[in-house]
Amino acid sequence: MKNILLVSFVLLLSPLNVFSIEPDEILSNSKLENRARNLSKGIRCLVCQNQSIDDSDSELAKDLRKIIRIKIVEGKKDKEINDFLVEKYGNFILMKPPFYSETFLLWSSPFIIVFIGFIIIFFSLKKTRPEN
Repeated sequence: MKNILLVSFVLLLSPLNVFSIEPDEILSNSKLENRARNLSKGIRCLVCQNQSIDDSDSELAKDLRKIIRIKIVEGKKDKEINDFLVEKYGNFILMKPPFYSETFLLWSSPFIIVFIGFIIIFFSLKKTRPEN
């Protein structure tokens, strides 16, 4: 019984030991490290696609985190780093793509779908209402 409890406890705590950022990636300056983490949270992992590189364990995410930290140490601004990554990988790499004419449909589609849903509900309720 004790063994089962011990194994259960170890398995319960094991996810707490999983970190995507490795110790050799962390910058010694805490302000720069916070900046790197914030930038990493806004960059999409191209392997995982629904995760930021801050959360991903893929090799590409590790490489991108290192590139971001190198650029920060070189003195680059956040916009310069984002522009570099967008130039290399396109707007898809951003977790929140910018609002351009080509992304208009992406940003407006939720509102269009909700509007169409309201129209469908309105007309279906209008048809089912008995006339007096």
